[in-house]
Amino acid sequence: MQNTLVERLKTGCAEEWRAYVEHEFTRNLADGTLSEAAFKHYLIQDYLFLKHFSRAWALMVYKAEDVAAMQSAVAVLDGLLNHEMALHRDYCTQWGIEPDELEAAPEARANMAYTRYVLDAGMAGDRLDLLTTLAPCVVGYAEIGLECARKNEGGLEQHPYAHWIKTYSDDEFQDLARSVREQMDTLFSARGGEHRLPSLQRLFSDATRLEQSFWDMGLHQSQ
Repeated sequence: MQNTLVERLKTGCAEEWRAYVEHEFTRNLADGTLSEAAFKHYLIQDYLFLKHFSRAWALMVYKAEDVAAMQSAVAVLDGLLNHEMALHRDYCTQWGIEPDELEAAPEARANMAYTRYVLDAGMAGDRLDLLTTLAPCVVGYAEIGLECARKNEGGLEQHPYAHWIKTYSDDEFQDLARSVREQMDTLFSARGGEHRLPSLQRLFSDATRLEQSFWDMGLHQSQ
């Protein structure tokens, strides 16, 4: 794994990556001390994020070079639009956030910054550029989910954020993260290789910083 493109990109912005995956928001989420108000604010913004995340995977279909790549992107898009967003709405309802409130919520600036950056990079570049900007979200959440689960090896029965931790530590999400890593390696080899590394590093580093800002937004409940 150390020689994968994602690992190289993480190494290239190691300080930023640590600040993202070890953020105070995720530490407090792991130990259950994150305030309910902060978590609910995050849930609302995460729902809005998922809309744009779905648009990014729709763009992945458009950018795909062959039918197999299109089918792979469509499968993720279907999972997002027809399953994950419905589950997210149900989960928000459990926290007292109704669907109408989700749809009417204003989008926080940190949310706008990251999602528009991803879409802009995807429109300007190819599928590798788009995956590189999405990778900090997918790979980072997979790492954070596993770390949260590790810190709660004794059980999550009484943990207020058990559902979130289980979602991002379970096999389905871990498989998605592995798929993104593998696709990036394949595309890196096929579409330019080493000479593209500096530009990909910029995209990955920028996206990692924007993810950190997303946690800041949740922690401080900022708009």
